[in-house]
Amino acid sequence: MTDERDFGFHTRSVHAGARPEPTSGARALPIFQTSSYVFEDPESAAAYFNLQEYGNTYSRIMNPTIAALEERIANLEGGVGAVCFASGMAAQTSAFFTLLNPGDHVIASSALYGGTVTQLKHLFRKLSIELTFVSPDNVDEWRSAIKDHTKLLYGETIGNPGGNVLDIEVLANLAHEHGMPLMVDNTFATPYLCRPMEFGADIVVYSTTKFLGGHGTSIGGAVTDSGEFNWSNGRYPVIAEPSDAYHGLAFHETFGIYGYLMKLRAETLRDLGACMSPFNAFLFAQGIETLPLRMRQHVSNAERVAQFLSEHPMIESVSYPGLETNLYKPLVDKYLPKGAGAVFCFDLPGGREAGQQFIRSLTLFSHLANVGDAKSLVIHPATTTHRQLSDDELLATGIGPGTVRVSIGIEDADDLIWDLEQGLAAITE
Repeated sequence: MTDERDFGFHTRSVHAGARPEPTSGARALPIFQTSSYVFEDPESAAAYFNLQEYGNTYSRIMNPTIAALEERIANLEGGVGAVCFASGMAAQTSAFFTLLNPGDHVIASSALYGGTVTQLKHLFRKLSIELTFVSPDNVDEWRSAIKDHTKLLYGETIGNPGGNVLDIEVLANLAHEHGMPLMVDNTFATPYLCRPMEFGADIVVYSTTKFLGGHGTSIGGAVTDSGEFNWSNGRYPVIAEPSDAYHGLAFHETFGIYGYLMKLRAETLRDLGACMSPFNAFLFAQGIETLPLRMRQHVSNAERVAQFLSEHPMIESVSYPGLETNLYKPLVDKYLPKGAGAVFCFDLPGGREAGQQFIRSLTLFSHLANVGDAKSLVIHPATTTHRQLSDDELLATGIGPGTVRVSIGIEDADDLIWDLEQGLAAITE
């Protein structure tokens, strides 16, 4: 009977991937803090390493605690599976690396996290990957940028830090018309607020460090796959053709809908080595148990704080897409009906000096380089997270000298507004 039950999001957040441990009966997810595993016999060991049978070989590639987290994330996202990594950047790099060859072309939104822009511009140049940045809001720019060797479209559900909302369905249709996948970073939305695969996205990546973990304790990332994209359409030899690294194994032909994920795990994760630790996986799984509860409070607080700031005479602009006056509100209604997340920017007059004085005067908000914590956070992007970008690149991502980014936590909204008020008063003084 349980196989016929369509369990709700809250229930799956708690139970997906985690079953009572059969040997001890432990109800909490055990931490399998081991580097390796004893094989049943030589034949089984050989079958595992040949990918003829699925089993634990080495914790750089797979681990029972991490596997439980991967199953939970895939279940909530609606994917066929997931692979976890040591960080969100490692997950993103590996997701690209698995499907691209030197000389391929990628089109990406210009409204991305600064670390992502730097990674794409500089690391990918070393790998001979061609890159074009386009406005996330103009589908004609995406279409005009497509070349014969374009292999991927990439964007963020909610742009960091500008708050641009990606028109996922339109871009997915465009990508599929040209025989390529759409990859989306859904970190700010989480699968509670948006599941990009329901709108046609093929690969979804996360920094689990943020809202999925929710408590600022661990670094990690994840890649999920819808299983819908045809990697054997003649354009992705790296996945479809026989692999020299596995004695001629053709991943898509052999593993079908799991072909991309198996390639990602068995080759990319194995060879790059950016594996998640079992203890971090345990903490992320614990965090996800309360994900829907936390996200409701995050969003409720963010809406109140954004409204307060939008009405304050000292604030030049607020880029929260959930505001009724925001140009992305129609896309929020379509893709993020439960709320537009809890990370956004606002602009202060007075430039860098005003931004730094404002942050210096806050009490509850923690000044640090992270988002998605239960605690409210604040930072000045132009001098920190996006420091490596030029002035033109900063402008393209919606960042000015007086831009402040906040990640709204789950405290009492009245207390957060009080803190912001006294910070703004300090600038006036």
